Amino acid sequence: MKAKRAALPTPANRLRTLEERRALKMASSAHAYVRGSTLQFYKWLEERGERAVPKGPPIWICGDCHAGNLGPLAAPDGRIHVQIRDVDQTVIGNPNHDLIRLALSLASAARGSDLPGVTTAHMLEQMMVGYQRALKGSRAQNVVESEKPECIKVVIRSAMSRTWKHLARERLKDLKPNIPRGERFWPLSKEESKAIHGLFDQEDVRQLVASLKSRPNDSEIEMLDAAYWMKGCSSLGRLRFAVLLNISTGKSKEDEFCLIDIKQANPAAAPRARDADMPKDNGKRVVEGAKHLSPALGDRMMAAKLLGRSVVLRELMPQDLKLEIDRLSREEAVNSARYLAEVVGKAHARQMDAATRKEFANTFKRRRSAQLDAPSWLWSSVVELASSHEAAYLEHCRQFALVTSRRPDP
Repeated sequence: MKAKRAALPTPANRLRTLEERRALKMASSAHAYVRGSTLQFYKWLEERGERAVPKGPPIWICGDCHAGNLGPLAAPDGRIHVQIRDVDQTVIGNPNHDLIRLALSLASAARGSDLPGVTTAHMLEQMMVGYQRALKGSRAQNVVESEKPECIKVVIRSAMSRTWKHLARERLKDLKPNIPRGERFWPLSKEESKAIHGLFDQEDVRQLVASLKSRPNDSEIEMLDAAYWMKGCSSLGRLRFAVLLNISTGKSKEDEFCLIDIKQANPAAAPRARDADMPKDNGKRVVEGAKHLSPALGDRMMAAKLLGRSVVLRELMPQDLKLEIDRLSREEAVNSARYLAEVVGKAHARQMDAATRKEFANTFKRRRSAQLDAPSWLWSSVVELASSHEAAYLEHCRQFALVTSRRPDP
């Protein structure tokens, strides 16, 4: 007898299901908890960090700069760059906040890989090598000089060979022109379906889709299907939709499919610089930050309104991949720290003139201990945050175990 298939979440009970999935994911490992605990990082910063972290030049920062938010991205011209791939928390703020968040993420990955604490110290030293290398180069240069670790080479090779079929099999689990409902894609309400159809009737949205991949401006766009998208911890409490389109580019060419990601833009938790001139609309803030930090991503995004909320639209490309560095060797850990810090440094440096880059680089030579070739504030911040996150992770697991033990058997 076949097991009865669980009913898909409805718009009415989505939030409860998302909360359960988020709790489960964050209980899976300490590294997963760190990646999903952005608010805890900024709570620490509010209570302690602002006094302990030096100020940097006010520029657009990622705001949630953990290792999983970096990876290969396809630019509209087809080239592939390793850049910041998630900028929901972007603000004009202190670039040192991105450094601490990245360092904490890498330290938790090292811990999860059973690497000794001395390796974490070497990772922070190499982070500063990569970051300062980026500050010395031209701000318009996207080339990362640090050696790519093998775990990143593998992802980049995979990105370069991917096609629409790979994206469809991965995201849709099917090559048919629909979005199959199941584990990740859930039904829409009538109101949501109507609103999404109306969004893709707008000329500016059609122009965005047509502008990518050198499509003709007169391309015809047909919406084939749409679904709510359960995607990681970030789906909790916000609109998140996948939309499948058919694009007709002329009689001489075959029609093509494309997948659009619609994500609600919420207020950023990251602290912004005083008197920062940023768009008040959260969707426009995210797009503006992306254009400064990750042009490969920002140039194929747009802000819009959906159901009275601010959202961001972007076409998903087969080459867009997340870096997964949960298990690392010592060499990979050290090389990853240097390489990823240089990627972040490039995103920061392109916003500074030569004098600002030089002055900022000089700040890292101060407050440096004799035992560690990295700023003492970076090391002390990571130690304090790692300790508080470990305690919070264990408490999260305790609460999760208590809740799940009370649930009746299926």
